[in-house]
Amino acid sequence: MRRTEKLMKDWMFFYRDGKKRLVDLPHTWNGKDGQDGGNDYYRGTCAYEKQFAKPKFEEGERVYIQFQGVNASAKVFLNKKNVCTHDNGYATFRADITELLQEDNLLRVEVDNGKNGKVYPQVADFTFYGGIYRDVEFLIVPQYHFDLDYYGGSGIRVSTEVKGSTGYLDVETYTNTEPARDREFEVRLTLADAASRTVCTAEGRDVRMEVKNVHLWDGVRDPYLYRLTAQLFQSGTLLDEISVNCGVRTFYVDPDKGFFLNGRSYPLRGVSRHQDFKGIGNAISHEQMERDMNLIREVGANTIRLAHYQHSQYFYDLCDTYGMVVWAEIPYISEHMPGGRENTFFQMKELIVQNFNHPCIVTWGISNEITISGKHREDMLDNHHALQRLVKKFDPTRPTTLACYAMCHPFHPVTKITDLVAWNLYLGWYVPGLKLNDLFMRFYHHKYPTRPLGYSEYGAEGMPNLHSEKPRRGDHSEEYQAKYHEYMLACFDRHPFLWSTYVWNMFDFAADARDQGGEPGMNHKGLVTFDRKIKKDSFYLYKAWWSDEPFVHLCGKRFQYRCGASTEVTVYSNQPEVALYNNGRLIAKKKGAHAFHFRVTLEAENRLEARAGKLSDTALVYKSEKPRPEYRVKKGKSQNWV
Repeated sequence: MRRTEKLMKDWMFFYRDGKKRLVDLPHTWNGKDGQDGGNDYYRGTCAYEKQFAKPKFEEGERVYIQFQGVNASAKVFLNKKNVCTHDNGYATFRADITELLQEDNLLRVEVDNGKNGKVYPQVADFTFYGGIYRDVEFLIVPQYHFDLDYYGGSGIRVSTEVKGSTGYLDVETYTNTEPARDREFEVRLTLADAASRTVCTAEGRDVRMEVKNVHLWDGVRDPYLYRLTAQLFQSGTLLDEISVNCGVRTFYVDPDKGFFLNGRSYPLRGVSRHQDFKGIGNAISHEQMERDMNLIREVGANTIRLAHYQHSQYFYDLCDTYGMVVWAEIPYISEHMPGGRENTFFQMKELIVQNFNHPCIVTWGISNEITISGKHREDMLDNHHALQRLVKKFDPTRPTTLACYAMCHPFHPVTKITDLVAWNLYLGWYVPGLKLNDLFMRFYHHKYPTRPLGYSEYGAEGMPNLHSEKPRRGDHSEEYQAKYHEYMLACFDRHPFLWSTYVWNMFDFAADARDQGGEPGMNHKGLVTFDRKIKKDSFYLYKAWWSDEPFVHLCGKRFQYRCGASTEVTVYSNQPEVALYNNGRLIAKKKGAHAFHFRVTLEAENRLEARAGKLSDTALVYKSEKPRPEYRVKKGKSQNWV
């Protein structure tokens, strides 16, 4: 039977300075220089070496080395023999090393995140961390096994269909057995429910399984998962076994009414996520992924755009488990490279093959802001048409989409290639005029009434140490970020035809080319800080719109020193009535939804308390004679990174 052995400890790392040191995986060499600004983090080749004894395996078994993420290009050598190369920094890859194993072995991995014209991404608003930043393991399997050599896939592919109360699973399995000996081998399938009870069984490599009274995977309210197990037998002897989660659901997009899940309207309102973390880059642990998911669940999102690359299988599993609808995409981004055409195809194949079985994924993203550079227009368009055909061949069950650059006009031919379309628009941040969002949505829907429209990115920089009594575009204050998002949430509510909306971003993230807000190397559009320690006020605004968990949040806790005779106090809550008190005296009670604004006369010391029923929240504010200079941005306009 197959088994795995982790290879995470005691790797020798060789850096560009010629020095070597012992490290454990996951690891990146850009955890600091990729986050401090200057756009000067090291992009080049480094090496990792691991000495190990020959793993234990039986005669006839095969040993694979499996990498779950090496950015961006990897050359793998075992005992000085080249094992494989891989040009995709975000996907799983593996190689059979059985014949090269000795009693004592040296594994060497040369990792390159350097600039080139063939491997995406090369230009984008985030740091391209180099390193072996996900798990490495031996995968030991019998001689005959479920296939491991096809784009990093698992050897099983499951599609679902629903008719009335009956669900259907179309299951395809792939093995490395020899066709001439097929009669010796048999594949048996068992579907179990969430309580591990057998629901149905089948035999064969390509079968349809019927599930009566099917329990649907129904988003965040009921993300029900079945477990499908495939077993490979040879002449009655069990050789290999694999299992995958299965979610049975239906979905479609209506250009007038938005997204539908299992036949009911299900507006997709959620966040985008980058995978990096302060101080450690993208070499994150499962525990940190779980923390991210818990924060996304707390804010009440029901969908995640996993930008701008393939994320960890563990995080896709979390999305399955918690009912998050997912937009998954490849890093074909910002600038088309004529030499990168084959790499877009390769990365898309790996994305689909490795993630096909996840019920959370409803769309494949082909590109992001690809028209930022106007070079090679015709080749870029042809590349997109080819990707569209490829996706439909590899997965006819899901629609395609792409995220358009803000300056990409609605008539551009690239916007008409995919099944769905969405825009990255920062109207009210990079350009003045929040009301332009309403105008764009209405215009596009009027011009293209049968073309589903989404907002793939929108947001404003907000730093928890910057504040303003009169927040304005470009000041990077926590107050302007909240003001911006108050408008956008109401705007989306006015335009229910949008098939999806995604806040940019759930978390602050590293973009080493940036120098804004007084903290270089960072994009501060997150609802939560890079270290995940501070939930900005905007976080609670979204929670007020999206979450059913009763709460009340008094904004401006970090804006402690305020000038003037009075100040505005904002409270976010999902309760219908909020009362505000200052120094024990009732200021006012207000009925409404989501955001409650109060005007408070400032005293020398102000002990503010917001109450909603039995819920309460407090803040301490002082009257200041002069504006605090530390509340003002010292550097950075609202310009983009390009």
